[in-house]
Amino acid sequence: MTSSATKTAPQAKNTPLRRFLNGESDITFIGRGRTWAIISLALIVISLASLGVRGLNFAIDFTGGTSFVISDATDEFTSGDLRDAMGEFGVTDVTAQVVDEGDGALVSTPELGEVGGELDRAATQALAEVTGADINDIDRQAVGPRWGAQVTEQALLALAVFLGLVVVYITLRFEWRMALSALVTLVHDIVVTIGVYALVGFEVSPASVIALLTILGYSLYDTVVVFDRVTEETKFLGAAENRTYGELANGALNGVLVRSLSTSVTSLLPVGALLLIGAQLLGADTLQDLALALFIGMAVGTYSSIFVATPILVALKEREPRVAEHKERLLTQRGGGT
Repeated sequence: MTSSATKTAPQAKNTPLRRFLNGESDITFIGRGRTWAIISLALIVISLASLGVRGLNFAIDFTGGTSFVISDATDEFTSGDLRDAMGEFGVTDVTAQVVDEGDGALVSTPELGEVGGELDRAATQALAEVTGADINDIDRQAVGPRWGAQVTEQALLALAVFLGLVVVYITLRFEWRMALSALVTLVHDIVVTIGVYALVGFEVSPASVIALLTILGYSLYDTVVVFDRVTEETKFLGAAENRTYGELANGALNGVLVRSLSTSVTSLLPVGALLLIGAQLLGADTLQDLALALFIGMAVGTYSSIFVATPILVALKEREPRVAEHKERLLTQRGGGT
């Protein structure tokens, strides 16, 4: 007598990694809100202290300097060769970029004195020797700080308009507590990003300012995605719900965590490639300013959308009488339950 056994396909184990990838993780974000607040406040304090002690390293577009435009070059050279040529005269903080497929270059240095002066002539001669260009094909001029100041003024105006529109849109789309949370998160991103620049000494150029405005939109996108999920999860909050607003928000945050991290990684990878290949390997210094600010800002924005925005929202919402009463009732039931 024989017996047959029904074979079933083995089921995959429901491991923590699988639950995480499926959006079913149960990481405690809201319950550790005080920890994230301490970390964020520490980052802000360090950033402000760095800004006050070290200050920002502004490019010549903001401070003024000397600009050299080289054309009809005949020798092969790199941006590093151009910086080394300036370094022989003790000139540092040089920005150099090879253009026109190697037939030209743009070089910016701190103020070298009067155009046509001794140091200016020596620097021009050194650049001519490195590039093989005729000295008459090197155009040099003094660069004033006015253009950089205009960029800063316009950027600050754009920032103010942007933040105002953000508050209006999120208030109309969601509610004012979410708008306030998003606004605090954006200010956090700005302060920490600027603090990193001050702490490390990265050069601040107009490209950095433009990138700073760009990353605010990226950070806001992540925050709005989380808030939309929180709104969906908490819209039926009432007597029949056995979870607090904070617990529902924590579940919503876990639900979109993989999406947020995936968006961040796929955004950081091309920016990292731009920073490595464009700036380091190809010597495009102007790309470095843009890519560096984008990379730092995106990383900070990813952190804030997870650890700053939603905990602030929960803290504000739990001051609302209806939400506070619901939480108190549930906690009382749990404490006195069998």
